[in-house]
Amino acid sequence: MTTTTDHGLAGHSPRLSQGLPVTTPNRKKFNWSFAVRTLLLLLAAALTLGPVLWTLSTSLRSPSESFKLPPSFIPWNPDFTSYGEVFKQLNIFLLVLNSALVTGIIAVGQMVSAALAGYAFAHLKFRGRGALFSIVLATMMVPVQVTIVPVFMLIRGMGLSDTLLALILPAIPTAFGTFLMRQYFMGLPAELAEAASIDGASPWRTFRSVYAPLAMPGMAIVGILAFNFHWNEFFRPLILTISEQNFTLPLGLVSLQGNLGTGSISVVLAGVVLSMIPALVVFIFGQRALQDGLTAGTGK
Repeated sequence: MTTTTDHGLAGHSPRLSQGLPVTTPNRKKFNWSFAVRTLLLLLAAALTLGPVLWTLSTSLRSPSESFKLPPSFIPWNPDFTSYGEVFKQLNIFLLVLNSALVTGIIAVGQMVSAALAGYAFAHLKFRGRGALFSIVLATMMVPVQVTIVPVFMLIRGMGLSDTLLALILPAIPTAFGTFLMRQYFMGLPAELAEAASIDGASPWRTFRSVYAPLAMPGMAIVGILAFNFHWNEFFRPLILTISEQNFTLPLGLVSLQGNLGTGSISVVLAGVVLSMIPALVVFIFGQRALQDGLTAGTGK
């Protein structure tokens, strides 16, 4: 009697040939956590980019199509007439120049003042340091609408009413920038100051030669945030300036609405798109510095 053996099955399955049970691989489970995170990120991206895309879309419609119902998100026939109207109705170059001058000086001023104050609160020993720092932090809770009247009185007393300096000087001190730079300097080794003092360096030279170069990423964050905030600022220029030659870009955009708000929405949004370009350029070129500043000291 002969015994028949299934050599093909045994050759392909060593576990069968050895008499061991055969197990099938488990199916990969659906990752609900990853799906929820992805959905939330997509929702956040839609909420962030949606208004920007709608602004760009509406600015490319003709004034008559901007009120058409039902509205269309995609401008199938782009019309750049609204951008031409912006240049006709506004002295756009003067407005951009004023805004660039004001925001640029404020950004540099905040970088310097925040670095100096932050270093003092972090590494200099003086009486009342903690109480003074608490007062500085408390000013972050005070809205600008509360301080605008005393600021206006001071500006008028200095003879700076209706000037660009009236917009620049009150904005240079920054509580948030001071807090940010203080925390940044706290993350730097205190031994650097001790070594510099042993070498005979004064506190000013220690700051200028040792700590300031190391704090450049943090100062870049202060500058970028200050530029983006004051580029779009509307309230203080509205109160502190009167003549059109000192208007900043946000004030100029208001005139596109007309006296009774009857201006074309496509023209208004075309002006908004133009106003976004400089801030976007600053963010793109400063993105690396912003990332370096945010990740400095985290080990990433």
